[in-house]
Amino acid sequence: MFTRRDFLKTTAATGAIAVTSGLAMPALSQNSPIKLGYVSPQTGPLAAFGEADKFVIDNFLATTKAKGLNYQVVVKDSQSNPNRAAEVAKQLIVDDKVNLVLVASTPETTNPVATICEGEQMPCISTVAPWQPWFIGQQGNPGDPASWKPFSYAYHFFWGLEDVIAVYTGMWAQLETNKKVGGLFPNDGDGNAWGDGKVGFPPVLKDKGYGLTDSGRFQDLTDDFSAQINAFKSANCEIITGVVIPPDFTTFWNQAKQQGFTPKIASIGKALLFPQTVGALGKAGHNLSSEVWWTPNHPFKSSLTGETSAQVAAAFTKVTNRPWTQPIGFAHALFELAVDVMKRAKDPADGDSVAEAIAATKLDTLVGPIAWDGKGLPPFAGKNVAKTPLVGGQWRLKDGGIYNLVITENSLAPNIPVGGKMEAIA
Repeated sequence: MFTRRDFLKTTAATGAIAVTSGLAMPALSQNSPIKLGYVSPQTGPLAAFGEADKFVIDNFLATTKAKGLNYQVVVKDSQSNPNRAAEVAKQLIVDDKVNLVLVASTPETTNPVATICEGEQMPCISTVAPWQPWFIGQQGNPGDPASWKPFSYAYHFFWGLEDVIAVYTGMWAQLETNKKVGGLFPNDGDGNAWGDGKVGFPPVLKDKGYGLTDSGRFQDLTDDFSAQINAFKSANCEIITGVVIPPDFTTFWNQAKQQGFTPKIASIGKALLFPQTVGALGKAGHNLSSEVWWTPNHPFKSSLTGETSAQVAAAFTKVTNRPWTQPIGFAHALFELAVDVMKRAKDPADGDSVAEAIAATKLDTLVGPIAWDGKGLPPFAGKNVAKTPLVGGQWRLKDGGIYNLVITENSLAPNIPVGGKMEAIA
């Protein structure tokens, strides 16, 4: 593949002036803005992940302007579609000539964007996808670890499947169950990773003495979960886990109630991150549980604004009149990293220089410390992945029909305080 970087090297060697090429990234003049591209699912079934984007970006631009920094953000909507995500990533590089691409929220958006950036030698920072589906999912042969290669331009920060499994089983151990688990794993990047027999839930649950009923892969936006519900009822599953999009869990949980199936525990990734999803279930959302990446109680501050997690969450609610949501912290951290990286890059207009600055990052952010130093990771992923802390929590219905997320498990991050213990679903 003849990439943007190859083009620049060729023109430098020949003396050609590439003023008309869509691939050339012009040098930054003293008054030119640093252009950041940002991709997230702002519409479609994953739109809840992008709910806080406008708030975060508006604050970022106001903050950088007040600091005398010249930034421009070009925003693209992946529409919750991998093909669209790849398309807009190409637009950011070729048409908008950004200096750095930022991307958030689920492998369906992060992976195609990171892959395009890697191929075009465009530095990219991504988040809000467990690192295994992000890293392994972009390999030419995901089933052959010997063939896996690190990336030179794509960098990622988030937690991994090993973390969410530890958090979930830590929550489950607080209640007495028969240790029979029903798995909801869709046919998408997350579902295939969570249900994988080598890197996902099945081998770890087996080692911990849990029996897993995997009902098989299903397509997103399924409207009938009778087969899964019948399988879980037949196996007498007292625990349900999985990773599904918000509308699918609403469908599953309503149908489970209608068919007389109520497990003691339901720990669901992705869908149960959002207060809107839980609130839409009415009283049936009480004591549902999920992983927790960020809350107002997380003991971290923004390197860009100095605000605490509580202050950022309160500002979001004041501006939008909506409850805080977990992606706020990670979207904010993406832009913290962008400013830190561009400040340290020898030449913000040179992709290699920016990539080198990303690799050397060591920054305390709103979601915790970020460093691509390989800590807590296997060697093959350590160059490109930085891990963030993870805890677990349960949604509790308060007076007035409002749900509160209570941290119930923090063994992986003791500095994040718990607010209560696990309770069984009534």
